[in-house]
Order: sequence, then structure tokens, then C-alpha cells
Amino acid sequence: MVPLVLCADDYAMTPAVSRGILALMEGGRITATGAMTNRPSWPDAARDLRALAGTADLGVHLSLTCGESLTEGEGWTANRAQPKLPALLARAVAGRLPLDQIMREIEAQLDAFEQAMGMRPDFIDGHQHVHALPGIRRALLAVLARRYPGREPWIRDPGDSPAAIRARGRFARKARLLALLAGPFGRRMAEAGFRFNRGFAGYSGFDPAADYGADFASYLVAPGPAHLVMCHPGEVDDALRALDPATDSRLTELAFFRSDRFSEICAAAGMQLARMEGQGPRYTPAPS
Repeated sequence: MVPLVLCADDYAMTPAVSRGILALMEGGRITATGAMTNRPSWPDAARDLRALAGTADLGVHLSLTCGESLTEGEGWTANRAQPKLPALLARAVAGRLPLDQIMREIEAQLDAFEQAMGMRPDFIDGHQHVHALPGIRRALLAVLARRYPGREPWIRDPGDSPAAIRARGRFARKARLLALLAGPFGRRMAEAGFRFNRGFAGYSGFDPAADYGADFASYLVAPGPAHLVMCHPGEVDDALRALDPATDSRLTELAFFRSDRFSEICAAAGMQLARMEGQGPRYTPAPS
């Protein structure tokens, strides 16, 4: 069986999103989740998440494009309101981001995780993959090298090989674009001594009427040796509707991961849910 790390993004985005993710983790249906520690619901969500420490990979889903920053950022945020992705991306590509401010915000979000959880994160990634964008990835590496000299967290690489992207077919344009933007991200992580996934999928159209099971089956095609699939399940509340365009699609994913079809697709692909440990390169099977 090939190991599969299945990571739910956006924990603590809203209370309803967190409830859905927690239910899946408690049922052994996913093996990792990344927390948005800049969100108002994070302190309450952290109390629920602490009970799962050691049974799943619990990490930080760095946010630079959703909600409010934890730090002041003149020239980057307006009254702490984070910019939308297109604005951030344009400045990242043009090399016009205030990286000293980005570093302070990364530090603050990591602090918020550690203070609430009483542990270091098992992994670090970014909402809308911002952690791998030009400039930001340099700021992230500087923070991690200083903060975690033991190289403990693993880091998400949102890129994959052209052959794997082509073989999966679905959402190939998104996958190719992110692989292009991430560029040397995985290589830089390896050179700095950090572990990262090798193989990545999960790009979605967030269409609640689409056949998510068919999409998910494509994510398991051409898996890498340390394959990671992101997902976005959750319940829906008014806070989510006001914040994010992905709403009812989260209910679709939630229902799929609770279903027998999910297990059947994993079995047919010869894949077994697993964790990526915070220490060393090994995989460990997820609890059955």
C-alpha cells in the first residue's frame, strides 16, 4: 500500500469549518490539518484540536490573504485587513513585498499556534499557497531556520512534476501555474534541511455540484513517494459565507470523506492513509 497524507486546509477559518474537520479527524478519515491562527475562532478551535495531538499532523496554515493580520503592516495591509490573493501575488512577483513585515506576521502566527497548543507545529503550509510565492518563501525560510534549528516541521511543496500533473488531467492549469510560481521551493527546502512532501494534488474547482469523488480519484494518479493531497471539507456558517467563496463545496467534500466511496477509491488506488512524522523521513500508518 502506498502512503497518503490527506490534509484538510482552513481549520479555524470559522467555527463551522472547524467542526467538520474535527469530525473527520476523530473518525480517522483525514490525517492532517492546518490551522489559520489569525482567525478569531482560533483560541476556541485550539482547545478542541489539542486532544488530537499525536494522532494526526497538526500544523499552521499561514494566512496572508484572509481576514486580519496579527501584526501591523503599513504598506502591506490596510488597518490589518489582509489583501486578496491577486494583489499579494502581483507584489510578490514584482518583488515589492515588505518582507520584514511578512516575517513578523509569520512569527506571530507561529507564536499563536504554539501558545494555544503547547507544542511546535508538525508542519507548515500556506492559505492559497502563499508560503511558496517569490519573496515570501525566502522570508519563511529565514524564520524557520532561526526558529526551528532542529528542522522539526515538514513543509508543504505545492508543486509537482509536469508528467504527474498531465497524468491526473483534472485542474491541470491550476497545478501547472502553482508549480511555476513555487519554482525551486522544494529544492530550497531540501537544501535548508527541511522535509517536504514529494507529490502533491488536490486542486479543485470548488463546485458543490461536481463529482468530487471523481476529482479525488484523479488526485491519487501518479502519486509521489511522499504523496500529499489537500482538501477543504467543513460545515457552513454565516461567518464562512461572508469570508470565502468556497461554501457548499465544503459540505460536498465532508459527505464524500464520510462515505464508503472514499474508502473504496483509496483501496482501488492501493493507497493507505498515513501521517508524515514531524521527525525523520518515515511515514507512519494513520490510526485505523
